[in-house]
Amino acid sequence: MLVTLCLTLLMSSVIATGKESGLPRLDDTETVKAFISSAEVVVIGFLENEESLGYKELLAASQKVKSVPAAMCTVKEVWIDFNISSDTITLFRKVDNHEENLDLAIAKKLDADGLVNFITTNEVRYITEYNQVTAVGLFNSEVKTHLVIFANRGSKDYTKLKKRLGALAPEFTGKFLFVLINGGVKSNFKSLNYFGLKSTDLPRVGIYDGDSDRKWLLPEGEISTERVRDFCQSFLQGELK
Repeated sequence: MLVTLCLTLLMSSVIATGKESGLPRLDDTETVKAFISSAEVVVIGFLENEESLGYKELLAASQKVKSVPAAMCTVKEVWIDFNISSDTITLFRKVDNHEENLDLAIAKKLDADGLVNFITTNEVRYITEYNQVTAVGLFNSEVKTHLVIFANRGSKDYTKLKKRLGALAPEFTGKFLFVLINGGVKSNFKSLNYFGLKSTDLPRVGIYDGDSDRKWLLPEGEISTERVRDFCQSFLQGELK
């Protein structure tokens, strides 16, 4: 009996390892849609099979960027519903209802590190921490208006505001990108200066509109959900001076 138990545990371990070593399979349109809705950012490899270019690279990349769920779909009838005609790796993100396609037929070079860069560059979330990598995805987004939260990392305000305003961000999907900027980093001083701020002035909240290249600051005071919501609504209604 003990031998049987040991063999059972061994087989369970092998099965579990096998599952972890491969990408989840999505076999119909509804399953793909459910997967896309399961997280703020997901990646799907629309690939013919596990031998296709891109499968091993996506699997390796997904193990490095564990915050972004990845899966694959081999059913070409399903591809049509997502306007995919050939092997493609697609990143889906909710914050601006955007799809970023990497067409493998025209990719000059493909490796795991390149896919990691593709994912992290385009990994724009409901609230995105600004850095040189995320800046690319932020400024390439069709949503050009940013609700900017300036706070110094390590302060109690940083984590508190990230959580509070991150919960508010979905209300403004497709209208604002919520961007958290660490005011304690020298490379971010240019952003602070643009708003006329210093790191000692933080935390503060502002709006940057890329279409008009204009900015607004929320007046000093408590940075509450209600005040920030009203601030955003005032901008959308054209009431900010």
